[in-house]
Amino acid sequence: MRLFEKIKNGLAKTRAGMRSSIDSLINSFTKIDEDLLDELEEVLILSDIGAATSQNIISELRSKIKEKGIKDPQEIKVEIKAIISNMLGEFVPLDLSQKPTVVLVIGVNGVGKTTTIGKLASNYVKEGKKVLLAAADTFRAAAVEQLSMWAEKSGADIVTSFEGADPASVVYDAISSAKAKDYDIVLCDTAGRLHNKKNLMDELSKISRVIQREMGEVKTEVLLVLDATTGQNAVNQAKIFKEAAGITGIILTKLDGTAKGGVVISIKNELDIPVRYIGVGEQADDLQEFDPEMFAQAIFGE
Repeated sequence: MRLFEKIKNGLAKTRAGMRSSIDSLINSFTKIDEDLLDELEEVLILSDIGAATSQNIISELRSKIKEKGIKDPQEIKVEIKAIISNMLGEFVPLDLSQKPTVVLVIGVNGVGKTTTIGKLASNYVKEGKKVLLAAADTFRAAAVEQLSMWAEKSGADIVTSFEGADPASVVYDAISSAKAKDYDIVLCDTAGRLHNKKNLMDELSKISRVIQREMGEVKTEVLLVLDATTGQNAVNQAKIFKEAAGITGIILTKLDGTAKGGVVISIKNELDIPVRYIGVGEQADDLQEFDPEMFAQAIFGE
């Protein structure tokens, strides 16, 4: 299956909910007026794009309508797609130039964090990279077992420790091994619970100090995994984690199981954190790099 078709199919529920609502609304108007724009804003909010982002889209749409002299309501669908595509920006790939590259993956329990790491590992191994997993979510025994299964399945290696071990020590052991054995990427599973901000910051700061001590002053990728089915709650989680950790990207999982895919737009617009990957299915290759233009086309394209 071609990449676009896979993403389009994965976003079927979001497309059905958002586009059908927009089409239904626009088809009920013969002219563009404030009533149409007000109701359109409400449709966007109900599509989990969020109030602030929906207001921004409608404000930009008003400007485009005035600038281009648009009269036909049908023509504003093209403008909405263009506005959202522009709002999402360009794709920002992970910086994997450093060897080994250290990637911290964080997020609350239940969002698919450990499974996502396994899928990342599988995809990187298929690309010919040498991957090491660090099972640093040591407070949840099932996480270590799950990651070990993914290591075996994907062909990656793994560093583990005993339950309750210091997460930073696991990361230290993994980086030391990665340097000695010439690994390309170290994927660290950690911070599997949403503590208060101080505890979260303390734990991630400790891990960051270990990385700096072992790797020097280098940029570490910190990816936050969010569950798309939680809608605007995912945005709230992202705000908390952004305050506590230097997040460099978002991975949005379970987009295939929800009509709340509009949350992608809200995250990018309100938090200015790039969405790096989206999950549109259960298989490893259903975790795809996020292409903003393809995302907009999958939702709004005919």
